[in-house]
Amino acid sequence: MFSDNFILYSGKIIVELIYDVAYFPLWWYWRGFFNLLISLKNFLVDKQRSLALLVWLKNIFRPMYGQFDWQGMLVSFFMRLAQIIFRSLALLFWLIAAAGVALAWLILPLFAVYEIILQLI
Repeated sequence: MFSDNFILYSGKIIVELIYDVAYFPLWWYWRGFFNLLISLKNFLVDKQRSLALLVWLKNIFRPMYGQFDWQGMLVSFFMRLAQIIFRSLALLFWLIAAAGVALAWLILPLFAVYEIILQLI
């Protein structure tokens, strides 16, 4: 009785293990990558919200502190322009970092297989 159950469940575990190993590349490059892209998109949307870049762009021609004289409008415009430039550079940094993560996701399994083969030779 013990050996029958052992053989039955051992076979199921081995079949499940073979299935998981065979399914892993498909999951990694299809569903896993799709989930990663969704996460990176949400990450970039959160970064854009924290930087409030669209708010700065929308209000670029409005004077700060209600100063409607030409000096106040000029200072407000250039101050907001500088903020937009620096916040755009920060968002560009996060965009490049997210693209690097996505690229690393695609290359990492290939690199691991290459290193395993290199160690076996």
